[in-house]
Amino acid sequence: MPTLVAYISGHGFGHASRTIELLRALAAREPSLRLIVRSMVAPWLLERTAPPGVIVERVACDTGAVQVDSLHLDVDETVRQAEAFTAGIPSRIAAEVEALRAHSATLVVADIPALGVAAAHAANVPVAMLGNFTWDWIYAAYPGGRAVAAAIGDIYASAGLALRLPLWGGFETCRRIVDLPFIARRSHRDPAEVRRAFGLPLEERIALVSFGGYGVEGLDVAALARLQGFRIVLTGTTRVGSRSLVALGPTGSLVPLDEPAMYDRGFRYEDIVRAVDVVVTKPGYGIIAEAIANQTALLYTSRGHFAEYDVLVGGMPRYVRSRFIGTDDLLAGRWQSHLETLVASPPPPEQPRVDGAEVAAAVLLSMM
Repeated sequence: MPTLVAYISGHGFGHASRTIELLRALAAREPSLRLIVRSMVAPWLLERTAPPGVIVERVACDTGAVQVDSLHLDVDETVRQAEAFTAGIPSRIAAEVEALRAHSATLVVADIPALGVAAAHAANVPVAMLGNFTWDWIYAAYPGGRAVAAAIGDIYASAGLALRLPLWGGFETCRRIVDLPFIARRSHRDPAEVRRAFGLPLEERIALVSFGGYGVEGLDVAALARLQGFRIVLTGTTRVGSRSLVALGPTGSLVPLDEPAMYDRGFRYEDIVRAVDVVVTKPGYGIIAEAIANQTALLYTSRGHFAEYDVLVGGMPRYVRSRFIGTDDLLAGRWQSHLETLVASPPPPEQPRVDGAEVAAAVLLSMM
């Protein structure tokens, strides 16, 4: 039985969400394909969104970036942890080779841990990288990060193929690159159906607060509750002190969204993204791609020293209505003028393809 093993970075949700879309496309094209995930990504995300039958194995694949919170990261600790993990890859390879051989792996996909590439190379299994950036490019931008970046780049050079997504950075050491359309989670539900299901008004404008697994703290929720002409949907990762705003219940313009209950009812996060007018967020590949695919505007803030930020912010106005809000205005709830200007803005100049998962699936199946 052909078997694909996916190594997924545990940093944020973007790597996992797009790889899951790829796994769904693979399962649709080739139902007999065994799919295995090796990652430390949040188990609930895989359980609720991955195709049935996927085997999940909890394995640390890399260290990513060390987040202080959703909007700030610790650069020094990011480099330190990356150096320690990368230096330990040779000692981890034996266990990974054993796992790949035990699964009779036919192909490895890495989004985008160097460990997955190194293990596949050692096990003589074809490997494809997937991503819109490479970790060597990220680390090289940090003080003291060039040595670990060079070590990771050397590992990447052993991959047979890199599947490169739009809004990209890095990939200098990759020998063969195939450029993909966007991979994005696309809703197939009518926005009105979704709004009715969650008690959201059909005629009002709605903004969804979306800051991934780290959430956002310190919002002036009293100010947000007083916004005029907008409802603000908040998830459980948005907090006031130790309390989730979902536990506070509806207040003024604020509407809580219980994400686990949403999945239990058969809805997916992209359904909410499509049903609202604006997503309030920090720039990341996953949420940008979902906004593009579901034709939803983005109100975004800065996210700290992350090399990907400038590439994303520079590229996304071509594909999605977007507007910047400073951190002070974000936390103080001074959103009114930003939201009004954004929803009145014209459509983006381009409508890119968002079938990257299907394109990538076809490429990978041809390798098998």
